[in-house]
Amino acid sequence: MMKLLQTAMIGTFCLCAAALPSSAQTFSDAFAGFGSNDKAPIEIEAGELQVEDKTNSATFMGDVVVTQGETKLKTDKLRVFYDGSASGSTQQKISKLEATGQVYISSKDQTATGDAASFDMKQEVMVMTGKKVVLSQGPNVVVGNRLTVNLKTGKADLQAPKSGRVKVLIQPNSLKNK
Repeated sequence: MMKLLQTAMIGTFCLCAAALPSSAQTFSDAFAGFGSNDKAPIEIEAGELQVEDKTNSATFMGDVVVTQGETKLKTDKLRVFYDGSASGSTQQKISKLEATGQVYISSKDQTATGDAASFDMKQEVMVMTGKKVVLSQGPNVVVGNRLTVNLKTGKADLQAPKSGRVKVLIQPNSLKNK
């Protein structure tokens, strides 16, 4: 298993996906997200890691899998941008994450999939895009092509393609007793 080269970088790594707005209560218990448990370790596995001090970034490539607690991110490539130098002994702060190539995020019975996702940690905003962005909880599904989530408030906006509409499928009583 490949862990992040600088363990200091792990301390502030935060990756979240959040609920749909309150008008769609079906998804109100959205992803707990990476960073929700500061004490839980974050594991990153990848075929390759490149650390680029000049650009303050690290790039994981090849079947990247990031896990913290019950939350998992899978993607082809993950680029992590941080403040400061990776070779320094002080703790690094992650400023931005960019996941590309079949992005899959899951937590418990909830998943989100798309072609790319970016996480701006300073603005606390996640944007997932793709030809088809799918957010699901159990048998309930919402489909669009751009999901924007305020990681602080949990407010989400799912947009439809220009030539289409947002689609929602909710199974009656599917979330009862959960």
